[in-house]
Order: sequence, then C-alpha cells, then structure tokens
Amino acid sequence: MSAPAVEHLDVAIIGAGISGIGAARYVKTHLPAKTFAVLEARAASGGTWDLFRYPGIRSDSDLHTFGYEFKPWRDKQAIADAPRILNYLREAVAENGLDAHIRYHRKVTAASWSSVTARWTLDVEHVDTGEQVHLSAGWVFVASGYYRYDEGFTPRFPGREQFTGTVVHPQHWPDDLDYTGKKVLVIGSGATAVTLVPAMADTAAHVTMLQRTPSYIMPIPREDALANAMRRILGEDLAYRLVRRKNITRGRLVWQFCQRYPKLARRLIRRVNISQLPAGYSVDEHFNPPYDPWDQRLCAVPDGDLFRAIRDGQATIVTDTIDTFTATGVRLNSGRELHADIIVTATGLNVQAFGGIRLTVDGEPVHLPDTVAYKGMMLSGVPNLAYAIGYTNSSWTLKIGLLCEHFCRLLAHMQTHGYDICRPEVTDPAMPTRPFLDFAAGYIQRAIDHLPRQGDRMPWLTSMDYRGDVTLLRTGAVAAPELRFARAVATSEVAS
Repeated sequence: MSAPAVEHLDVAIIGAGISGIGAARYVKTHLPAKTFAVLEARAASGGTWDLFRYPGIRSDSDLHTFGYEFKPWRDKQAIADAPRILNYLREAVAENGLDAHIRYHRKVTAASWSSVTARWTLDVEHVDTGEQVHLSAGWVFVASGYYRYDEGFTPRFPGREQFTGTVVHPQHWPDDLDYTGKKVLVIGSGATAVTLVPAMADTAAHVTMLQRTPSYIMPIPREDALANAMRRILGEDLAYRLVRRKNITRGRLVWQFCQRYPKLARRLIRRVNISQLPAGYSVDEHFNPPYDPWDQRLCAVPDGDLFRAIRDGQATIVTDTIDTFTATGVRLNSGRELHADIIVTATGLNVQAFGGIRLTVDGEPVHLPDTVAYKGMMLSGVPNLAYAIGYTNSSWTLKIGLLCEHFCRLLAHMQTHGYDICRPEVTDPAMPTRPFLDFAAGYIQRAIDHLPRQGDRMPWLTSMDYRGDVTLLRTGAVAAPELRFARAVATSEVAS
C-alpha cells in the first residue's frame, strides 16, 4: 500500500499572532498565485493578545504604529486594551479572507530541508488528537514570536511551598481568581507589573509591587487627542497615515535623545516622576534604575494610572530582594515582611527561538548560535527560511511590516529568475559577531547564548532603526552578494 501524498505549500507560516496574520495578508496580496497556510498550535488567532488574560492587559506602544500599515486603527484609545487589539487582529483576518488559510491545533515540531528537492518537510502534531502529519513547503516563515506560550519565567523562590495563599503567573491567569478585598503582592517591575498594579488596585484591599531593580516609568495619554481630531477632520485613512508618520518620528527622536544624552534623559524622567508622586516620595529609591534610559524598554503607564494608585494610597512600591516566602507572604533581605493573600509573579517570559522547532538542513541539525542573522529575517546557511522579530526600541509591528514586504519581494525575484533555493552565506569568515539583540532585558540575557548572532556590518546587523530599514527592506535591492540562489536541479549554486 503506497504512502499518502504529502501536501505541498509554497509558503508555510507558523503562528497566527500579529506577525503571522500580517505575513499571511502580505503573501495573499503580493503573491496571489502562491499557496500558503498558517499553522497555529492554539485554538484561536491573536497570539499574545488571546493568550494573556490578566487584569488590565494592554499595549505599551501606540496602536497607530503597533497596528498594521494596511489597516487603520479606528479606536479612540491609542494605548489600547487587549480586547480591542484582539478585535482589530480578527477584523484583519476576516477583511483579508485569511480564515480559510489558518489551521488551528497544528503544532510544528520539526522542519527538515532537502537541497535535492528544494523543500522543507514539516512534522506537524494535531494538538487535540496527537496525530502526526507531514507537510512540505518551499518556504517557511516563522512568526511564532520569541517566547514560550506554555510556560512563563518564575525564579526559584526559597520557601515557596510554605505560602498558604495563591501564587499565580500572569501568563496563566485563572478565570476565577477573585482578589476583591485581598492583599496582593506583585513581584516584578516591568511592563506586566506596572499594568497589573493599577488594574487591581481599585478592587483589592491593597497592592504592593515588589521590585529588585526599578524601571523607567513614564505617563502617556491613553487617547491621542490630535489623532482623534484628525480622524474627524481628514477621515480615517489619511489621518491614520499622518498620525502613524508623526508617531514613528516622535518615537525615533525620543530613543535617539535617550541614547545620545542619557544623563539628561534620566533627569527629565525623574522630574516627571516627581511631579506625579506624593510630596517627599523616595523617587531615587524606587524610580532610579542602574541602567540608562532605553537600555531596556521604558514602561508606559496610560494617564499615569500607576502614579494615581500610589497617590491614592491604593498601591505601594517596595525595592528590595526576597529572602524567603513565608506562610503569610514574603520576608525580605532587609528583614521586612510583606503580607499577602495573593502573590503574582510578574517575573517575565521564557524566550524560545523559532517556536522550539528542531531545524535540520540536509540531515545536519541547525545550531542557532552558529548562525548569523541576515537582514534580521534569515539565517546564514539555512535556505528558504524567514522569521519575524520586531523592534525592541519601538513598535514591534513596524519591523514586521517591512520584513513581510521584503519577503514577498524576495519570492517574486526568485520566481522571475527561476530560482528554487535562496541561502544567505557569510562572505567574510573573519567577520566579528555579537549577540543577536543588543538589549539588556533579563528575558533576553537569560537566552542570549541560545540565539543566533549578528555581525558588525550590513546586511548582518539586526537593525533597530525604522528609517534605515525602510531603505534596506522596502526600497533596497533584493539580490545581494551574501545571497546564494540556485535551482533545484542545479549541481552548483549561482551567486546573485
């Protein structure tokens, strides 16, 4: 009995979150003759915005830049909550006819490349039934994000088993968790923590944010008054384009200012913090990070909600380290005890490159630290594979849109010239390399040795500059000396 035929796709997109939905729309629009499918391990689209359910979850970038270039953001909230973002993403799916292309409960566990056939073979598990199937694809576009969906990061806390209350990680928020009138302790100081504290403060008896290291925190308006006025005057589409351009420029200038004048930026942020906090508040203890602004992301608090919770006495920040959990809370290394009914470990993510997929090329396993990122979207020595990693210093989706455009241009170039294979190759073996992301956040640093590298020159740099990427990815040439193109039947490759 012959084996069943393996379905073949021109493009297999892995992940139906904000990156995968965007990639699918670009492929369908710019490469209408290509067959593609979006393979999503979960039961619904939306990625992060469907997974996280903790109180107050929202964006920390404005939706005029976090939204897609091809779909205006029409809501009055510029810093939007998760349900609004999820609705926007699912509108994008419906409006672009992508529903029929998304296959849910499909987890890709391995991908094997054959240079003989110029195809990837994907091992796909049906999450519900455990059934294993195979697909083949000319290209794989990995849009699974950068962290594990099934497990958040929680440090080992001494004495945790002694605590008699409830411990919860934001990534696994229980639907039935009732914190009304309870004392809540949130461990962490990043974007998740500063979102949770004011969101819970109105209902809880009191919320304490325990941080080992402060973060830079700045108030921003939840609604963009100028954007909303422009929408009324100019209409949705034109207003969106103009506001998007304004916000891209503003974000870039703020980042550049912080990089060039870190001491002045620190002083300005401190002055804003003082204006938002009660008189005599210990700003230098709780809002004075040991690193410079934008070495890690600045935490945005819409309408200053965190500061309001502190002023109203609903929330407290404590800067200290944990000695041990106790039956009623935690004891700090200073000797102070913090009592809690509920402890929230807002301690971050577990980075997982390429969705944890095992990659092999012609039978050889791909060891990611041995690869170098090409244009921030491909890997040296790995043919016909692209990935989506957004900006760390700006809205994630700004980079994704440019990557998707370039990806489509690359496939069109290959089709025009009759190529089946495209593989980046480092032309200078002596080129120095450094970590894939120049970013000091703990979740990146914990995984840095397991990620690809980047070089010291283009196109081997992982760019975080939108304006430069517009030139590189949108208007720059697709063919380059570092890209090797070939036909499936050829015995030798041809440099472009």
